[in-house]
Amino acid sequence: MTLSPILALAFSFGVAAPSGRIVVKLATLAPRGSPYHQVLEEMAQKWREASGGTVELRIYPGGVAGGEGDMIRKIGIGELQAASLTTVGMHDITPEPAVLDVPGLIATSAELDSVLPRIRGRLERALAARGFVVVGWATVGTARFFSVNPLRQPADARDAKLYSWEGDPGSVVGWEAAGFRPVVLSATDITPSLATGMIDVLCEPPLFALVSRTFERTRHMLDFDWSLLSAATVVRSRTWERIPPAIRTKLLAIGEATGQELSAEAERMNQQAIAEMKRQGLVVDAPADPAAWRIAAERTWPVIRGREVPADLFDDVRRLVQETRAGRPVAPGERAP
Repeated sequence: MTLSPILALAFSFGVAAPSGRIVVKLATLAPRGSPYHQVLEEMAQKWREASGGTVELRIYPGGVAGGEGDMIRKIGIGELQAASLTTVGMHDITPEPAVLDVPGLIATSAELDSVLPRIRGRLERALAARGFVVVGWATVGTARFFSVNPLRQPADARDAKLYSWEGDPGSVVGWEAAGFRPVVLSATDITPSLATGMIDVLCEPPLFALVSRTFERTRHMLDFDWSLLSAATVVRSRTWERIPPAIRTKLLAIGEATGQELSAEAERMNQQAIAEMKRQGLVVDAPADPAAWRIAAERTWPVIRGREVPADLFDDVRRLVQETRAGRPVAPGERAP
């Protein structure tokens, strides 16, 4: 049975409860009960209070709505109205946010704190042009390699089967440029694929490895930060606009504070996760040559620039990072120390 056009249109604008409440269904890959899920639940409670009960945010964690591509498609047909997405998922909407997580381009959270405010407007305008409002940005950690067998140098990855996000063909080319063998799967297929040996390497923040228990099959972690992993909570514009402007202002402030809370806690939570996984048998491997891994990361840049990320945005971010590292403005073409 299909929805009538009138009902389908109503769902696309957000779910209106009989009492006049607006129900916003938000999906996330964050595992149920994880710190990220808990912070989103706290945001839902604050939204309810700030709106006087007129806006109800319902959280669907753990990939129950599918992968991030599935979430975006479900927002499009009205089954969901919001999602907390990594930049990989946001790439299905628009390519600009992917610049935040280019391997080796922005190397630290401090660099991101310096760069993001100066490009945030452009990223949010790109999302808005495609019908999404950002209610908060966050850093969820630095991605590291978790593998069945140790990866101490890039050459060790040649025969390894690395999980690559479904729906992001550009990342496959990037992984190949860095010397890996990517295997494209949905995020919900990671655990069974590890069990069958279809994949044997993951690149993810340590806290994700702990709460998802994937480290139980990938007992080696390379002590090298491959890339940052950033995220944003987005709401479909048509749903957002049904909320009175005065309430939207309050909800935006709460969303912003939630993102800042997650970012502030990310490093601590990931370090705690590493300590706990080591207690449970994780082996942390030192890279044989950190410079070789940095070179491998930079091999992805020619593939990403102009293909996955607009070239001018890539160049702007590279310049801003150089300025941050140099502590002064960097002239076009100048290399920062």
